[in-house]
Amino acid sequence: MQSTCLEISYLLPESMTLLNARNLSLSDVQRLLGFQRCYSDSFSPLLTLESLTDFERQDVTQIRNDFDSYLADSRVLEGMVKVLTPLPLMRLAGFYHPPLKLSLEEEIDRITLEDKDTHITGRFDILSVNKAWPTVADIPFWVLLIEAKNSDIAPSAGLVQLLAYAYQSLERQESVWGLTTNGQHYQFVYLQAGSCPTYSLMPFLTLMEPEPACQILQVLKAIGQLPQLTSADPALSVSGGVS
Repeated sequence: MQSTCLEISYLLPESMTLLNARNLSLSDVQRLLGFQRCYSDSFSPLLTLESLTDFERQDVTQIRNDFDSYLADSRVLEGMVKVLTPLPLMRLAGFYHPPLKLSLEEEIDRITLEDKDTHITGRFDILSVNKAWPTVADIPFWVLLIEAKNSDIAPSAGLVQLLAYAYQSLERQESVWGLTTNGQHYQFVYLQAGSCPTYSLMPFLTLMEPEPACQILQVLKAIGQLPQLTSADPALSVSGGVS
């Protein structure tokens, strides 16, 4: 649940302050990390969405039906949301295959703010990296960061944590994709580095309708197949730009 003010987790020696990302508001993140919001009414030209096979469409339908059966009984908690929807969709989209690797429920490195005495911490839900494309200090390229919520909470409630957790990756690479979801609804977010980092909210998609549900898989496949040649470190840039 978002708060309208900063909640200080605890104070460390020498007046060091730790802020947990889950206790920040959107205005907090925009102010502390400098994010600016943009909107996009289309996934192109960022992504090329390919047609799905009949098998893939059937699998998406099965994922929707499985989730719907849980939803019919009661609200679906965050852990089950991840198991029932984004993880099966990511398997279909190829995120389980090398060089992509998944990490679950891991602490982020502390984000140090300009005053050096304030840090943001937290734990992401799902992260996909491309181990074939290391960035700075051999840290793998972040491909997709996912924040899940209970089925009765709007996906927008996960945006603040998503922005905070993705922030440090923009020091190593030019962009990263994010996704917030409650199992039913999916909000993809495109984050870009810069003196003022930006995040673009992509068209809202739902698993509960056939065509939008298939588009969720199309978007995931397109993100997983992107050439990961966008390092923010000039020393790691590829001559001639991104291919």
